[in-house]
Parts: sequence; C-alpha cells; structure tokens
Amino acid sequence: MKKVVCCFTGHRTIAQEDAKNMISALDAQINRLVESGVTDFRSGGAVGFDTLAALCVLKCKKKNPSVRLVLFLPCRDQTRFWGEYEKGVHEYLIANADEVVYTSDKYWDGCMLHRNRLMVDGARYCIAYCSKSKSGTSYTVAYAREQGIEIINVI
Repeated sequence: MKKVVCCFTGHRTIAQEDAKNMISALDAQINRLVESGVTDFRSGGAVGFDTLAALCVLKCKKKNPSVRLVLFLPCRDQTRFWGEYEKGVHEYLIANADEVVYTSDKYWDGCMLHRNRLMVDGARYCIAYCSKSKSGTSYTVAYAREQGIEIINVI
C-alpha cells in the first residue's frame, strides 16, 4: 500500500475560544483525508496547533489502525524551555507515535524551518492553522503551496 501523506503546520498560540472549534475541524478534516486514502500524518511536535493535531490523529488511529502519526521534531532538546504539562503531553505523543524523526540533534537558528520543509516534502496535503502573514507557519504554508500541495486552512 502506497503511503499518502498529510502534514500539519500552525501557530503555537490558540485562543481558548477557538480551541474547541479547531478540534472539531481537525477531526473532520483528518477523517475526510483518511477516507480519501491518507495514511501518514506528520506533526512538528510544537506546543499549540501541532500538539492538537497530533492528539486528533491519535484519536482517529483508535478507529483506523492503518493511520500513522509521524513526529518530525526539530531537535532533541525541543522542550528545554517548556512547562511540565507541555513536556508530559510531548512525551505522550512520542510514546504513541508510529515514528519519530529528529531533523537535527541540537537546536540551531533555522532548525524549525528546516524541520518544516522536511515535513512538507513528499506530502499531498497540508492542514494549517495560519492567521498571520509573517510567521514560521505562513512560511511553511507558502513552501507547501510552491510544492503543489493542497492547503486546508482550519481558521
């Protein structure tokens, strides 16, 4: 079976009033893509949208065991400045992912953008939460668009 890939990109900060609607939108889009043949979902593992998206994939995976969560992490010390709760969720995602790819061993300027490009490469779809015109997310959406990838913005 040929794998069909969807990647996620989105902002780290999500307004609390938007989070519930975003989870519903993510669930709907993930299920729609699974029905159309998507097998692999790539998340960058960051706080915010990446975490919500990965958790939604894991929820979908319970009903569809062929679904795979692949974490593309920018460096091994990604969580060094995070709070205990965020670190716990991150460890949960790592423990439940089907694959974890570290795109660099240590943090360096540009490692997040490098990770984002690698996540996009080979994807057919990109589910985004992009509401700002100048951000790492907007850069990633633009890169995905240049690659001919279908963008699904859940804002």
